[in-house]
Amino acid sequence: MKALVDTSVWSPALRRKPKSNGEELAVHELRELAREGRVVMIGPIRQELLSGWSNRAKCEELREKLRAFEDWELTREYYETAAEISNGCRRHGVQGSAVDFPICAVGRHADVPIFALDMDFERYRPLRAHQAPCCPGQKPVAGAMKTGER
Repeated sequence: MKALVDTSVWSPALRRKPKSNGEELAVHELRELAREGRVVMIGPIRQELLSGWSNRAKCEELREKLRAFEDWELTREYYETAAEISNGCRRHGVQGSAVDFPICAVGRHADVPIFALDMDFERYRPLRAHQAPCCPGQKPVAGAMKTGER
């Protein structure tokens, strides 16, 4: 099964050394997903990963690495769903980023689990997570909210 990999997993794999055993295990799982052709990439995550680099050469190097992953096309339907999820969360006092909600929309429409290390997606219940087999005890995070929930 494919998995939509959140920036929280990409960052330790691409920008810095893993800080914890959990990050190290997640980086291993990302490598396995990539080797097996199961990584889902979307434009907002690509942009987030490429933003904030002061060293142009490093940014270009990262851009080349990320070109190995085709973008999942986000149509109008995905963005409308992202807005619907955002509005539903907001009504219940839950804030999220402009990148998080398109991720949730892809998870919902494409039935793709989200692989994330941070707890941001825990707030957008109900969720469907990519459970890394190499990460026993990892709390599942990720997902896609159903219409009308939250």
